[in-house]
Amino acid sequence: MVLILATATQHEESQSGVLDIVKLLIAAGVLVGGLYGYYYLIEWSLPLRVLLVLGGLIVGVAIAMTSAQGQRLWAFIQSSRVEIRKVVWPTKQETTQTAIAVFVFTLVMALFFWGLDSFLLWLTRTLVG
Repeated sequence: MVLILATATQHEESQSGVLDIVKLLIAAGVLVGGLYGYYYLIEWSLPLRVLLVLGGLIVGVAIAMTSAQGQRLWAFIQSSRVEIRKVVWPTKQETTQTAIAVFVFTLVMALFFWGLDSFLLWLTRTLVG
């Protein structure tokens, strides 16, 4: 009994896997079709050709989101939005202080490397001649 259920589950998974691949191929075909139409239908006005590309993009994404990969992507996006709400953003004062520290450190390093470059240039000119 367990073997029959396991085989049936594997069969359903393989069918859904094939169906997902077909969905993704159709989505890619719609997107490529929109791009192809943009370049092939040169006699159409530019706004219509742009709408053709945008339509292909929207329809292609809509088809792709019905696949298992698309649904996992949507779940990931939703969980990412939840996590972003948990982030404690720095205050304006902390941001300003950090920016000033980065600027000062960058200035100090620029002066250091300018001095090192000048010294090495002097040393090279002295040794070479």
